Amino acid sequence: MHYLEAFERSVRVHGDDTAILTDDGRSFTYDEFDRRSTELTNAVTDAVGDSPLAVLTLNGPAAAEAMITGHKRGTPTVQLAFRGTAGELVDMVETAGADALLFDDANADTAVDVIDGADLSVGFHAGSAAVDHPDVVDYEDALDAAAFTLPDRLPADGKTNIFYTSGTTSAPKALAFDGEQMWTGAYQGVMEHGIDQTDLAIVTTPWYHMVTSDAWLYPHWMAGATVLLHEDFDPAEVLELVEDNGATGLLAVPTQLSLLNDVQENAADPYDTSTLSYVRTGGSVVTEELVERTSEFLSEHLYNTYGMTEGGPNFTFAHPSVQDDHPGTIGKESFSWELRVVETAPVTEHPDPEAEVGPGEQGEIIARGPGVPDGYIDNPEAEEKSFFDEWLRTRDVAEVDEDGFLYITDRVDNMFISGGENIYPAEVERAIDGHPAVAETLVFGRDDPEWGKKVTAIVVAEADVDAEELDDFCCKHDGLANYKRPREYVVREEPLPRTDTGTVQRQQAIDRHFD
Repeated sequence: MHYLEAFERSVRVHGDDTAILTDDGRSFTYDEFDRRSTELTNAVTDAVGDSPLAVLTLNGPAAAEAMITGHKRGTPTVQLAFRGTAGELVDMVETAGADALLFDDANADTAVDVIDGADLSVGFHAGSAAVDHPDVVDYEDALDAAAFTLPDRLPADGKTNIFYTSGTTSAPKALAFDGEQMWTGAYQGVMEHGIDQTDLAIVTTPWYHMVTSDAWLYPHWMAGATVLLHEDFDPAEVLELVEDNGATGLLAVPTQLSLLNDVQENAADPYDTSTLSYVRTGGSVVTEELVERTSEFLSEHLYNTYGMTEGGPNFTFAHPSVQDDHPGTIGKESFSWELRVVETAPVTEHPDPEAEVGPGEQGEIIARGPGVPDGYIDNPEAEEKSFFDEWLRTRDVAEVDEDGFLYITDRVDNMFISGGENIYPAEVERAIDGHPAVAETLVFGRDDPEWGKKVTAIVVAEADVDAEELDDFCCKHDGLANYKRPREYVVREEPLPRTDTGTVQRQQAIDRHFD
């Protein structure tokens, strides 16, 4: 089954019911959602044919409409990270082959740079800000001028969504998914949380993430539920939305959960969150302390989940009932997956699927299931490292307990997660190394109570430079998004320690300054 079929069922059954709410008070029924996404489908197809549509917006109706448009066109919607720089976004758009860009007021300046940098045919502006560009048209005007019925030739038999995940190099990696794979993730989300038409779920995480799209938005629309799109995360505003709307569901990464708990704990009159029957988290390690605080201040119904963009729908989920006996676990494999924890192998080699580790031992998680895409777009070298036979390697190291529950403990390589975002040290290191006073850099994640891991840099200087100057350099770097910027620097003169073969001894260098 394809996701569009599930959405069409929701429109037939729940046409007059509310599909989307916004944090500024707007409301869209399923019939309106359906009509507007069809109009967008026709407007984009009339403008650029079968070329993909890229989208650069905050959480809002235009992003939601574009998600459904990808299914109605059978040509992918390219889900861009609004935290990216113009240079990064141009590369992403070109990799996907997009020829149109949908953007909002918050991203207008960057969008104009992307349109020019990627030489796009048209930009659709969803907002009221003044945008002076000959190839930009007003979003609402474009919808009003478009047909409100889908032509017989659509949808085409193609991909529906393109997601990005940062690789071990500076270039993001693109993955294309089809409607059947998105349906797989959506039904899995419905089953994990028991979502139905009576639910109202808050969306706090960026829509372009796989977890927000395939494990949250798509499942709720499949079930005929309502989603409330929170444009830009603010913990007090989220709690007010929960209370005012009687929200039953909430998606938040651990950093957000921690901030929500802080507001509740310090409030003289805490917000009423008793209606929350499922709170979904993931993206970084969920500590026992976070589970306990969330249960005390927010909801006892915390679902810990684990996945990656390459895998489409999440690999595992831990029902709230297992946290007392298995605190911090990511649970067991979810409904459409087979997982194995096997002996780790170097990044340049494929692990052996038959070499499973026993209880109490650690190994790398590998996964197979119908949600796995064909591979990366135009990146065969990375594809060879991650996809083999039927399996996808995660490079995540996990421990298996006696009851079969999994716990993430490390990475096969050096990636770490800060505030729910993947940080790859090599990318940040290369950016800092571009400073004329820098000889070499080592970047790692240092434990931090708010961010999980704080981006930290050890910099070998060959001229006078301090942390303030390095931070200013990173802020202005076109190829380095702000969330990847180090929050702490150590400047040293002596070279980084290396092995006889030239490999940096990372832990030795880290211990030297952060013992």
